Amino acid sequence: MEISKPHLLLKRAINVKVVVTPRWKEEVQQQLQAQINQLDGQLQQLETQGQRMIAEVQKQSPQPTDPTVSQQISNIQVQVNQRKSEILEKKNQILQQLQQVQLLEMEQEVNQGQIEGFFRVETGDNLIRKMQVEVLLRDGIIEEIRGDV
Repeated sequence: MEISKPHLLLKRAINVKVVVTPRWKEEVQQQLQAQINQLDGQLQQLETQGQRMIAEVQKQSPQPTDPTVSQQISNIQVQVNQRKSEILEKKNQILQQLQQVQLLEMEQEVNQGQIEGFFRVETGDNLIRKMQVEVLLRDGIIEEIRGDV
């Protein structure tokens, strides 16, 4: 009868890298462009909502020259402009990412993120080496598993 060694099951973060291919580049650019289009839609919607709210305030007021009406309109414009700059900031970040993706060379390896996985350790294992594992993908297919699995 075999006696098993004492062991632990631990969780680790596994780095995921991808090989830049024409297909990967195209997919990432499409995803980023879709995000940009979505933000453009939010900007248009925000503009329309702001105008609608201002028109509503003006319509409900018996005296459009009343200072409280001006203050309400001013508050609406401040809120709309704040939200607009948040959206434009996001859009700018995505445009920068899009530019970076376009500059990547084919066959270059780039970080795609991390996933978590479990692994077994026993007495005598090198924990540092077991923690340093990465997976390399090419168009979604695992091309290589690097490190001490």
